[in-house]
Amino acid sequence: MTSYIAHSNQELFEHLDGVADLAKKHAQKIGMGIYGELLGLLHDFGKYSEEFQEYIENAIKKNDPDFNPDEDEDFEDPTGKKGKIDHSTAGAQYLSSNIGTSNAHKILSQVLSLCLVSHHSGLINCITTDSTGTWDSYSKRLRKEDRKTHREECSRKVDRHILGKINSILSDKSLTKSFEEKCRGIVRVSPERKPTSTVAQFQMGLLVRFLFSVLIDADRQDTADSEKSNKARHRQQGDYSPWSILIERLENKYETFEIKNRVDEIREEVSENCLLATSRAKGLFTLTVPTGGGKTLASLRFALRHAKEHDLDRIIYIVPFTTIIDQNAQSVREILEPEKFPDDAGKIVLEHHANIGADAQTWKEKLLTENWDAPVVYTTMVQFLEALFGAGTRGARRMHQLANAVIVFDEIQTLPIKCVHLFNNAINFLVDHCGSTVVLCTATQPLLGSVDEIKGALRLSKENELMPEIGKLFTDLKRVHVHDCRKSPGWTYSEIAALAVDQVKQSGNCLVVVNTKKAARLIFEEANKEGYEVFHLSTGMCPAHRKQTLKTIRQRLSDKEPTICISTQLIEAGVDIDFRSVVRMLAGLDSIAQAAGRCNRNGSPEFGNVFIVNPIEESLDYLKDIAVGKEKSVRVLDDYKTEPLKYDCDRIGPKLLDWYYQNYFYDRKDFMDYPVNAGRNDTLLNLLSTNHLAVDEFGRANKTMPDIVLKQSFMMAAKLFRSIDAPSRSVLIRYGKEGNELVCQLCSAFEVEKQYALIKKAQQYSVNLFPYEFEELSKKESLYRVQEGTEIFYLDNAHYSKITGLSLEPVNREEQFKDENIA
Repeated sequence: MTSYIAHSNQELFEHLDGVADLAKKHAQKIGMGIYGELLGLLHDFGKYSEEFQEYIENAIKKNDPDFNPDEDEDFEDPTGKKGKIDHSTAGAQYLSSNIGTSNAHKILSQVLSLCLVSHHSGLINCITTDSTGTWDSYSKRLRKEDRKTHREECSRKVDRHILGKINSILSDKSLTKSFEEKCRGIVRVSPERKPTSTVAQFQMGLLVRFLFSVLIDADRQDTADSEKSNKARHRQQGDYSPWSILIERLENKYETFEIKNRVDEIREEVSENCLLATSRAKGLFTLTVPTGGGKTLASLRFALRHAKEHDLDRIIYIVPFTTIIDQNAQSVREILEPEKFPDDAGKIVLEHHANIGADAQTWKEKLLTENWDAPVVYTTMVQFLEALFGAGTRGARRMHQLANAVIVFDEIQTLPIKCVHLFNNAINFLVDHCGSTVVLCTATQPLLGSVDEIKGALRLSKENELMPEIGKLFTDLKRVHVHDCRKSPGWTYSEIAALAVDQVKQSGNCLVVVNTKKAARLIFEEANKEGYEVFHLSTGMCPAHRKQTLKTIRQRLSDKEPTICISTQLIEAGVDIDFRSVVRMLAGLDSIAQAAGRCNRNGSPEFGNVFIVNPIEESLDYLKDIAVGKEKSVRVLDDYKTEPLKYDCDRIGPKLLDWYYQNYFYDRKDFMDYPVNAGRNDTLLNLLSTNHLAVDEFGRANKTMPDIVLKQSFMMAAKLFRSIDAPSRSVLIRYGKEGNELVCQLCSAFEVEKQYALIKKAQQYSVNLFPYEFEELSKKESLYRVQEGTEIFYLDNAHYSKITGLSLEPVNREEQFKDENIA
């Protein structure tokens, strides 16, 4: 019997069986196990061809250190052939030729075939538009010539038991049953209740991506485990510590909490309400709690017990910034992975975020993060959105883990406005069709249920809220007076600095929160002239620098030493710190409320003071969301002046925040479907749903419409998608002794790409740069590669201040770190 190879140490039938078993398990989470199995059996169908088998045999020979090509006359150098031999189309062609002929079979065939032909590239387009025109690229792929796909040859050579399984599934009369039920469910809960509607088509696309995710994860895992079987045993595969044990550890922590003041009492009430809600049916919930109300642990209490109640697989926390991951994941890890249980270390709480070296983790960490294989996962909004909409296969691989889970969004108000409809449709899909529970946490709930439902709105009502009396909660937790200090023509930076100094004289300390790094630096310089200790915080400082600065500030606040801190918005979301007074530069009312959460956070009987000031000069040309938020705040704050009773006499209370969001969302409604330039003015929402602009172009060019049900341009949308317009390059900072030693070690390390521990540590000593900043510093010859051939750079000390961080201009020598020799 002829044996066929899948990889260097795995026969093809073993791989197809292995992937089928895993994919069936993954897909069964949404009742579609049979389709996962079929995808696994067919995905490498084309590897039975003589062309592929010759290639893989030659590749194995070439990688053998003892092989001498001169002694093998049949050897053909495989260099340049990797990825060039089509082995993914044959399975799709076999499927489409042998599946039933009903309409349901036809649609199912397209869904599964899209996954098969895309499993190395990322989901392909159904309809493609470029400079040459618009065409049905899905059908063109399925019509690819047999001499290139080898379908007929592979159909003859396929292992008999593999073919038997495939044909048994395809001939099953109930094959389309679960697929039809899922499709009917999607249409039934869509606002227009039509299969051709935007929301229904968008969610059909998400169903394709879910099954694609199932296949990708199964394929990558089976391949990796066959190549490195000794590492496979470290996968947890869902075999986690029971929820009951984790619940017990959290409850033990709660028993240590002391009630010292009214704020502590309210935090206990918040937690008890979350506890009472755990037995509710799975669904979509909001947790609206003022800043400092203890929602981090309260939401975990809900999530753990809810997961146990409904036998869910995992809890995934989605946070806006890596700074919050560092803080929250560590506090939760200390509770759920206590030192007295060393075997649990690293197995319960998993952190996953992108930064410098994120692809160079320890192999154990990489094993878990590549598919979120842990009971409690902390990741960023960027990673969540990449799993749903990003290009390639790496992010998509994780999507299926979002099914049968509790997904908690912390600080949901930071969701990028352009992603609103994409996000809403995805959340509805996960809740309605994937059996997940979603909790949206914040003090300032955006009106995600009040946007255009035809494009996608969350189905929210008062019953979704976990807190019984939000208005009373905000009143009870009110601990600051908010002063509207706007004036004409506005405040100079020196006046803002003077206000901060005056507040230090009156109350002992003051935090100033601004919108730009430039404003932070200028106000810092002004305040620094007054003789008080002034600190600076911005994303221009590496995480280690920010952490050290925050540690120093917290100690000074505890010791009641006069302290001023000038910070960008990074301090607003989730940073646990308590000032007596806060000055907030005018911005969106949600940002003002978040800044107020850093004032009198722990509930001193004496109210803190928050001052809203409007600067005379401020450039927000590249910060459109902040600029619009600032404009809408002006309107609602003016409205408050005329009718304060209408808003419960609270400038940052729920009623004024609701009015703010109504104004803000109305102004931004045309940006919520993610506008893009796809060779024409288009949106990602359209590209991923009906794709009507491309379909109309196809119709005009071909005098007929494409004969396929799904018409999305998946690959085009994925390439255009960027969840957050963030800096694209990271550089290392020689911050302090540790940062300098780290760079020295990287410069001298053998095979630097394999120095996982060093590169992971480097995340704490990196700063993100916008492309223009990277280019400017490169022109000044102020960036250095740690080694030739790598893309890891470190910054010249002349461009980094011990106080304010990165600077495009050289800083004063006394602010620089001393240059050390780099080995």
